[in-house]
Amino acid sequence: MFELRSRWSVLADRIDSGTPADRDRAVDALRAFAILGVVLGHWLVTALTTADGGLGNTSPLAHLPWLAPVSWLFQTLAVFFLVGGHVAARGHASARERGVPYGVWVGQRLSRLFRPVAAVLALWAVASAGMLLGGAEPGTVRTLLKLVLSPLWFLLVFAVLTAATPLVARLGPQWPLAVVAGVDVWRFGFGGPEWIGWVNVAAGWLVPYTLGAAWSRGRFAGRTPAALLLGGGAAATAGLVLWGGYPASMVGVPGAPISNLNPPTLAAVAFGLAQCGLALLLRGPLERAMRRPRAWAKVALMNLSAMTIFLWHQTAMMAVTALGLLAPADLPGLHTVPDSPWWIAARLLWLPVFAAALGVCWAAFRTYEQAGRPQRSAAPRTASRKPAGSAGPALTLRAPEEVTAHA
Repeated sequence: MFELRSRWSVLADRIDSGTPADRDRAVDALRAFAILGVVLGHWLVTALTTADGGLGNTSPLAHLPWLAPVSWLFQTLAVFFLVGGHVAARGHASARERGVPYGVWVGQRLSRLFRPVAAVLALWAVASAGMLLGGAEPGTVRTLLKLVLSPLWFLLVFAVLTAATPLVARLGPQWPLAVVAGVDVWRFGFGGPEWIGWVNVAAGWLVPYTLGAAWSRGRFAGRTPAALLLGGGAAATAGLVLWGGYPASMVGVPGAPISNLNPPTLAAVAFGLAQCGLALLLRGPLERAMRRPRAWAKVALMNLSAMTIFLWHQTAMMAVTALGLLAPADLPGLHTVPDSPWWIAARLLWLPVFAAALGVCWAAFRTYEQAGRPQRSAAPRTASRKPAGSAGPALTLRAPEEVTAHA
């Protein structure tokens, strides 16, 4: 144990000393916390049960409505888009200063974003065909595919906003916010068509994205604007939930008539404003915390595999669930209906198992993400001839504006 701690300490020191002095470590910390929020949120609110003879998808939020506040902790997509807008706007400005054409800049960013997706799609195409040929229920296969593929909608939206960065970087967040409000008034107040709500998929996430772009221009140098975002967003969210008829859960609940997330509602966007305000207020404490080498090393290493973690965490959970079917009876917290506090306690015990399975996925597929990083060219071959402070994982942390915001 002492040897492991010693080796980790050495690695942390190498990463810390190899990180550029001007790198905004708080940005990486916010991205890492947002990733953890999504992963833990999915693992806690997604339940694959065998109640109907096959694997069906439900949620403890559908059976235990009093758990709705849990969704406030783990619905962190607004922070993803805040960081994404900040990094993309800063990266595009840097590229222009260096004379890099727009097509080259956006091509590099999108290729790094979608390269790891190909591995997920290929594996699940083969797995789905194998399950169907092996006699699996089509409904079960459909449920599994939905869980794997549904988070990918985010990547499409993020890719569109990234490509549109030169157009939207100076757009004020009040304009997409007004679109979200108008869509909701039409949809819920005047009985408009349901399809109109999908306009908010772009408009809703454009709000935190433009806030991130404004952050890159120094608009949140002081604490007052961030505090106003936090207070105003929280007050608006509370009012919309208490008196506007919006659900309290900030994630989708199977069977619920209204989802705050699919598509985003005004309540979800208001909640996102509060999250962005809180994130901006935490920049200082996070920056100070990231000066500790061990804390920074964890965040840095997680950011290097952000896309891999995001893309494979659902697969890891489903792999554990499928292997659990080999047991002679349904396993509590894994296959049982999430209708009691005992299910929650049992599910918490499964989280380390999910994490171990995700570690296996990471080891197998992380190369698809890291292969898209331009820093991995000839650097590793010369690392052994450099001082210890510039070797190892820190080699991929040279240009903060080039790091993909894996939101």
